[in-house]
Amino acid sequence: MKLQLTKPIVFFDLETTGVDTTNDHIVELCYIRVEPNGNEEARSMRINPGVHIPEEASQVHGIYDEDVKDCPTFPQVAPMLKAVFEGSDIAGFNSNHFDVPMLVQEFLSCGIDIDLSQSRLVDVQNIYHKLERRTLSAAYLFYCGKDLENAHSALADTRATYEVLEAQLDRYPDVLKNDVAFLSDFSRRSNNVDFAGRVVYDDNGLEVINFGKYRNMPVRDIVRRDPGYFSWIQQSDFPLNTKRVFEQLRLKYASR
Repeated sequence: MKLQLTKPIVFFDLETTGVDTTNDHIVELCYIRVEPNGNEEARSMRINPGVHIPEEASQVHGIYDEDVKDCPTFPQVAPMLKAVFEGSDIAGFNSNHFDVPMLVQEFLSCGIDIDLSQSRLVDVQNIYHKLERRTLSAAYLFYCGKDLENAHSALADTRATYEVLEAQLDRYPDVLKNDVAFLSDFSRRSNNVDFAGRVVYDDNGLEVINFGKYRNMPVRDIVRRDPGYFSWIQQSDFPLNTKRVFEQLRLKYASR
């Protein structure tokens, strides 16, 4: 079943120096931007992370320092990527948990503010895990009837993710709607305020802290009870997007 779109959607996948979305960096980014009329733009690019790629990461994705030494850095490609992603819906495999936070962190680290507030995020892995609970290679075999060759090649993984989502629409017509807004809601693990999920909305739409000593407490109460907590957030090793959300919430509730 072809995906019904009301605006462009970008399927993407990252290969990185590690799995820390705050401190690691992108070494390869591949995307397929699909327009509502069905036109596609596919692109794969290597990125020089500016740091050594650990051996354990290279063994996973096959990209070494030598492979990216002459490649552009993220700040050099960021303006082009902002134009691709901003204003589009976004999809990936485990993307809500990893790829989107990593991408946003890279943008903010080089001083570029990308606005994804209107982007609906579709995580194909979450749909898969809710309905079948397997890996991308198993999902590709299960839904598409093919072995995933070149797994952990970002472009192969990106294409497979796109094909799996379309196959999921065919397999579960009574469960899934061919609508990106529905798919975004269905594939969401939690109702995050920031991309890392340090703050989430509760059932009443109130922002609550999702970690540490104030877990499950409304942010507005912490603004009144412990204003120094927000200074600690800004000085600690949190993603830049998380710090920004905390500051916005502090300002929102300090004026009330």
